[in-house]
Parts: sequence; structure tokens; C-alpha cells
Amino acid sequence: MEQKRCVLGGLCCKFKAHLLMILVQLGYSILYFITEASFIHGLNPYVYVTYRCTVAGLALLPFAYFLERKMRPKLTLALFLEIFVLSLLGVSLSLNMYFASLKYTNPTFVTVMYNTVSSMTFVLAVILRIEVINLRKPQSIAKVAGTLVSFGGIMIVTLYRGPIIRNVWPPLIHIHKNDHIHEEWLKGSLLVVASCVAWAIWYVMQAYSLKRYPAQLSLTTWMALLGGVQSAVFTVIVDHNISAWTIGFNIDLGSILYGGVVGSGLLIFIQLWCTEEKGPVFVTMFNPLPTILVAVLSYFIVGDKLHLGCIAGAMIVVIGMYLLIWGKEDQEDDDNINSSNEQFKGSTNDPQKQSIAGIVESPFDL
Repeated sequence: MEQKRCVLGGLCCKFKAHLLMILVQLGYSILYFITEASFIHGLNPYVYVTYRCTVAGLALLPFAYFLERKMRPKLTLALFLEIFVLSLLGVSLSLNMYFASLKYTNPTFVTVMYNTVSSMTFVLAVILRIEVINLRKPQSIAKVAGTLVSFGGIMIVTLYRGPIIRNVWPPLIHIHKNDHIHEEWLKGSLLVVASCVAWAIWYVMQAYSLKRYPAQLSLTTWMALLGGVQSAVFTVIVDHNISAWTIGFNIDLGSILYGGVVGSGLLIFIQLWCTEEKGPVFVTMFNPLPTILVAVLSYFIVGDKLHLGCIAGAMIVVIGMYLLIWGKEDQEDDDNINSSNEQFKGSTNDPQKQSIAGIVESPFDL
């Protein structure tokens, strides 16, 4: 019995980042339904982003101040400007474009397009030498193939609907939706693509920012507060309706609190931790999961129509995701073995080799 507990504890420790990222994507999937319900109720998307970021920053501020008081580095002007750009890309700009695109497209299209962030991040990481690709190694081939397979699954979900699968029981939760698709599809597509590009750059920038500002909780707090200020300025410019800022004790308040404390606070903090531990591409590997989770929850809980193309595409996306994870994990094991051998040789033959290897080694060299 004790041995089984040790084995289970070892597996949980080894795959802790994987389990946390699955929980993150589940949290985002739940956020999708709560947010959609509040928008249908009449909540302004730009006001929602502003309140959500502000709530997240205020909720995390005391924890960041006391828990990271000793490890938080000095905030210089250059570092503040870097965090400002980081919050602009990953919080205010990306979220506002993301929700604005819903006006011109539909939620399914936006959710599916979000999965391209993984491929964009992978390409940026390769260009910036955060990810090292060697097509002579099976691990690199698996990562490239996994990216292409996931993208293929996304294309199937987008382009092929197929026959409708009947609901097995009446919906448990009723959400009155407007099925009307707006005409400005190109405008919405450009907005969601732009938001995905911003998120991809944000994921890559995190890898560099965490080296100079390793206080993850404080960094999350700064991004949330700055994102709220940036979004407020943007909202005042594009919407002059003062009554839009009034929030009642209803689904609007619930979506803001959940989106702020969980969506823009806790989930981003977990992503930062996983980025530091595993790298930016590992974090974006799990982006296809919300599409699957939203489809399943929509079918069994909300009672939405589920098409065969969605199931087929989702299965292909999962295969691609596991190819990526296998390629990353297998190459990490090889790198750890090689690193141990180099350190052993350096300690027995040349004392300088070990320190040089430690300097040259990149934490995201996959």
C-alpha cells in the first residue's frame, strides 16, 4: 500500500504541470459559458474586460506583496515598460480583440481559431531559438508533426460540419442564444487572428520576462492592473455610454468575479509557473482542450447541437497534442541525461566545463 502511494505521488509530481494545465483549460471552458451568458444578458464586452482585469489585480495584490516581498526584484523603468507591453499584448489588447470578434463571427469559430496560438508560438519560438528543431531526431519530428496534425484537426472542425448528433437528454442549463451570424465575417476573422498573434507573442515574451522578473505572482498582478487601466482607456474611447459601467447583482457580476479572480488571476499565475518550468510551447500545447471541453459541455449540459465534424476534428487535435507532449518530454529526458553526463565529465576532467555548460544551457532548449 505504501509503495503504491509512493508510485502515485511520483507520477503526480512528474506530471504536475500537465495536470495543472488541464485544470487551467477546464477553468477557461467554464469561463466561456459564464461570459457568454453575461453578454447575452447585456454586459458590454469592453467593460467586462476592464472590470475583470481590475478585480484580478486587486485580488492578487495582497498575496503578491506579502508572499514575494523578499524575492521580488527592483522595478526599474525598463522592466516596467516591459511589463506594460506584456500586459498590453496578453491581457487588454488580446482580450478586447477576442471579444470584439464575437460581434462579427460566432463563438465556435473564435474558440477554434484560438487553437492556432500553439502553432504561432511554436514558429516564433523556433525563430527566436527558444525551441531547437533537429529533424534528424524523432522528438523534433513528433513536435512538428503534432503541430501540423493539430492544425489539421482545427481545419476539420472549422470547415466540415457533418450530420447532427442527437442529444441523449434535455439540456440541464438553458441559455437563450442568438443564432444570427453577422455579415462582417472578414472583419471578425482579422480581429481574432490579430488577438491570436498577440497571445503568441505574449507567451514567448513571458519566457524572457520571467528571467528578469521571477516573482510570478507579482508579475501576474502587475499585468492584471495595467491591463485594466489600458482596457479602461480603450473603452472610454470606443464607447461613451456611461450606463454601460453599471453592474447589478446578477450573472454580470458573477462573470466578472469569476473572470477576474479565476480567469485573469489564478489561471494566468498557473500558466506563468508552467511557462517557467516547461517553456512557452508546452503551455500552448493544451490550447486545443477548451474546444473539446466546450463541445462536450455544450452537448451534455447546455444541449447545443454537436456535429460529426466536431468529434472527428477533436480526436485529431488530441492526437496532435499528445504527439507534441511526447516529443517534448522524450527530448527533455535525453537533454537531462546529456546534461548529467557533461557535468560528470566536467567534474572529473576539467573544472571549467561544468560552469560553461551551465551558462550556455537554455531552460527552454527542447
